[in-house]
Amino acid sequence: MGGAQLTTLRRASSAVLAPEPLLPRRLRMLAAVLLAACVAIPVVLVVHFVGHGRLGTLDSAIDPSIMDYWDYSRLPFPLAELGTLGPMALMTLALVVACAATRRWSGAVLAAVAAPAASCLTEYVLKPCLRQPLDAGFPSGHATSMFALAAVCAVLLADPPRRRIPGAIRLLLVLMALAVATAVTLTMIASGAHTFTDAVAGVAVGTGVALACALTLDLMTSHARRAPVAPSPPGG
Repeated sequence: MGGAQLTTLRRASSAVLAPEPLLPRRLRMLAAVLLAACVAIPVVLVVHFVGHGRLGTLDSAIDPSIMDYWDYSRLPFPLAELGTLGPMALMTLALVVACAATRRWSGAVLAAVAAPAASCLTEYVLKPCLRQPLDAGFPSGHATSMFALAAVCAVLLADPPRRRIPGAIRLLLVLMALAVATAVTLTMIASGAHTFTDAVAGVAVGTGVALACALTLDLMTSHARRAPVAPSPPGG
């Protein structure tokens, strides 16, 4: 077999072995725009409200309505518990195992990294830095973790490589994940644990971190698939 044929085979096998991208090209620009919005929202909230204590303008207008109409006490189980460490770890592990079982390695990395990274950013960076100018609840940790997980589900279901699940079912699953994340977030507001602006910032941070992880992994995957293959030695 000639050297050119060997090089072609190596390139083909390298492309096969490299992980599939998480997002199709047509959705990457949309993901980048959403990521920019997710970065801008907490920054705008902080810049606008810093020095004014608690973020009361929007909260005083919106929080009472949520408290009046979202009767979380009638639900069959406490939704707020879904955003705590134990359930989040179990849901994250389930996504990692599902991706590993289908050999979708980039998805497994995304599921393992995104939600924990978003939670750590909120709890150990943003909250300590913003506690003094704003309040201890900004951004909401529950909203951050739940929407990070929902965004991971949306990315994983956007364009799976084998597409064994019909598009309508995939869309329904994404909407269910977003609905659960929204319900948990509303519960935190209705219970008085967080304000509307706490929740909005948490939604932006969680979604933004998940999208940033997905785009970064896709960039790394693209480089891996385009990596040059060393030529075969003469006489091979």
